[in-house]
Amino acid sequence: MGLLDAKVSNRNVLVTSVDNVMNWARLSSLWPMGFGLACCAIEMMATNASNYDLERFGIFPRSSPRQSDLMIVAGTVTMKMAERVVTLYEQMPEPRYVLSMGSCSNCGGPYWDHGYHVLKGVDRVIPVDVYVPGCPPRPEALIGGLMKIQELIRMEGLGISREEALKKLAEKSVDAQQVLDQTRKAAIA
Repeated sequence: MGLLDAKVSNRNVLVTSVDNVMNWARLSSLWPMGFGLACCAIEMMATNASNYDLERFGIFPRSSPRQSDLMIVAGTVTMKMAERVVTLYEQMPEPRYVLSMGSCSNCGGPYWDHGYHVLKGVDRVIPVDVYVPGCPPRPEALIGGLMKIQELIRMEGLGISREEALKKLAEKSVDAQQVLDQTRKAAIA
């Protein structure tokens, strides 16, 4: 039965756990609050447009932190803006997730050396669950990051902490460079 891992008997009885139902509902209705600060915001907006249609994944953008369960930080976070990022994060209800989109929000980007006013990664002020690399990352990369968030939610449960789920997710992750190397070796052979 897909996400529910359920069994249906002849009497149309659905047998599953509360964890599976809750996680299925949460991952099927992510409500991100876009926090677009620079160039990455353009790609984030493109992802919400009709070409990529995030609503097919159950992802519906919200403008209020009190209605959101996912914060997408897209772009350069300055020292002055960091305080507002923390305030918005604290206003979000639990469970809440953070996706850092782009080199600037991941690690300071090209401003790392030259910008004293730039935060060297949003993870210095709020916990980040998924990083999407790129300058700016393509909409496909953002969709991949959102799917990682959904996978993280699927792994979480009443008996599994977020830290354990993040470790499992990291173990399952594939290094893009390894895939490219394997593809090149296969093409040469």
